[in-house]
Amino acid sequence: MPRRERRVSLGVEYRSEGHPRAVAPLVGVVALIAVVVLLAAVVAVGVGSLPVASAPATAAFDLSVDAERSVVLDHVAGDPVDVETLSVTVTVDGDPLAHQPPVPFVGAEGFDGAPGGPFNAAANSTWTAGERASLRLAATNEPDIAAGDTVAVTLATEEGPLARLEATAR
Repeated sequence: MPRRERRVSLGVEYRSEGHPRAVAPLVGVVALIAVVVLLAAVVAVGVGSLPVASAPATAAFDLSVDAERSVVLDHVAGDPVDVETLSVTVTVDGDPLAHQPPVPFVGAEGFDGAPGGPFNAAANSTWTAGERASLRLAATNEPDIAAGDTVAVTLATEEGPLARLEATAR
């Protein structure tokens, strides 16, 4: 009678003749690998669909102010700025103006005439390097600007603060 060889490893019996009994563990390993690959694909798709936060624009500006209530901002360098998403806050010696400029605008309360450059609603709303924006405060806008006053202008977009500028009125 032929001799049969039997081996037992980790509770699984393997026989050297007849049908192999190692099919069940092989199916389990293949199923486990398929589940891991599927899970990795789901995670990759989920992470890929998350919104990426955009960095705020970076730009350099120059501010000049005179005692005639004129505020001039020069876009010196950097990224273009969409004026329609821009907020402008002006303070005089730390006190905010009663009426802030609602850029872009034409004929807003607290301001004389139409602003210049991209702050004007009729102009292109993209403020690029080399362009000048200006506005003139009305005498009814408080506080008034006098020579020697420190005027600060804060520019911000929906992404966050863009610049804070200070100048002494001449």
